[in-house]
Amino acid sequence: MITVNGDKKEWEEGLTVRRLLDREHFSFRLISVWVNDSLVDKPFYASFAIPDGAEVQIIHNICGG
Repeated sequence: MITVNGDKKEWEEGLTVRRLLDREHFSFRLISVWVNDSLVDKPFYASFAIPDGAEVQIIHNICGG
């Protein structure tokens, strides 16, 4: 199990940030992803493995003026 934005979600072997974003239908272009209080840079989404028991925060970045 992992926690995503406060909700319990199933964990699977080989789960990456990219796979999680696809699985949970996060399609917003401007997001920040934190895994266990560490920011994951976008170029590493496909290779960054999320460990079982992780706390994940996915934040939509909104610009305005």
